[in-house]
Amino acid sequence: MTRRVGFFGLLGSGNIGNDGSFEAVLTHVRANHDGVRVDALCGGPSRVTARYGIPAVPMHWYRGETATAKGAGAIAAKAVGKFADAVRTFNWVRDHDVVIVPGMGVLEATLPLRPWGLPYSLLLLTVSGRLVGTEIALVSVGADVIGNGPTRWLVTTAAKLAGYRSYRDELSRESMMDMGVAVGGDDVYPDLAFALPDPPARVRQGTVGIGVMAYRGGNADRPYAEAIYRGYVAKLKRFVRGLVAEGRQVRLLTGDALDDEVVAELLADIGSPDISAARVTSLPGLLGELSTVETVVASRYHNVLCALKLGKPTVSIGYAAKNDVLMADANLAEFCQRIRDLDVDRLIEQFTTAEKRSQDIAASLAEWNALQRRRLDAQFAALSTLIADSDRAKEAPR
Repeated sequence: MTRRVGFFGLLGSGNIGNDGSFEAVLTHVRANHDGVRVDALCGGPSRVTARYGIPAVPMHWYRGETATAKGAGAIAAKAVGKFADAVRTFNWVRDHDVVIVPGMGVLEATLPLRPWGLPYSLLLLTVSGRLVGTEIALVSVGADVIGNGPTRWLVTTAAKLAGYRSYRDELSRESMMDMGVAVGGDDVYPDLAFALPDPPARVRQGTVGIGVMAYRGGNADRPYAEAIYRGYVAKLKRFVRGLVAEGRQVRLLTGDALDDEVVAELLADIGSPDISAARVTSLPGLLGELSTVETVVASRYHNVLCALKLGKPTVSIGYAAKNDVLMADANLAEFCQRIRDLDVDRLIEQFTTAEKRSQDIAASLAEWNALQRRRLDAQFAALSTLIADSDRAKEAPR
């Protein structure tokens, strides 16, 4: 019997962290499960098919799902789309032995998130799994306590219905427990990106990698989103100008297609041949770019994670607690700031200290990374067992 494994999530939608987690699991499944049939229900199906060579279908029936509805027609189409998505998700899930949600922060709402978007889709997925006997696996996912009532209910209910859950850090596990999910049987493993191969080292001496982010706050900040964005970019400009004034080479890095606007603004404002930008479209591509820099200052979680994975002295300008948890786990808690109250003078001090201690930091990170890879081996072993067990379960008459 052909084994049927599906992948679900905002894959191919422009966030390279999401795609990198998916790529890590897909590589494992292909290498360890011969004859498996793989496909995806995702946000960017054409990109997933083009990049990874697997069939993929859109998560939403209505193409304008992610845009704000304007007018009665769009509102009606969205309403019809919600019903259509329920039917489509049910039929897709029924055709699989196991569906994997590979990493990603699917159980958090640290950035703007509407309850009828991904949380609703995730609930459709897990409800369908329960109804048809398909195992739904949330693998090394991220979570945080959610304040919005409807979003919180959708996310926690979906998590409770999943047959398998593991988290990428203890914060995520504790957050789900705080929101009423029984986590006694849930394990914590490293982020799936640690399974991706490291590129060859080709450092350009003195080059600094700056991971930018088009940050506009969370759900509650929508009225002040532009002011938040402008304040962050102004501070980032000041820091980068200082680096360029010292004769340093600066390489701008992104983690999502949304970040291109920040890159364009920094390039136009600073206008120096010493500042350049990488066109990063995948996590392996980001790792390749990071291999060329000596020190990293970044905001997006997977920018920070990949820098640590390569042993780079790193300063995190985080937008959520997950950045701080990751840095603390790597024994670099002193090199953290929050993006909302970024202090440029302190950032300069942190950056200078990180560079002075670069050799010690690199040695410490080498040991830490070896531990992450060993722990992730256990996650993949658990996933392989899950796939095998769900195959046998689906072979039984229903």
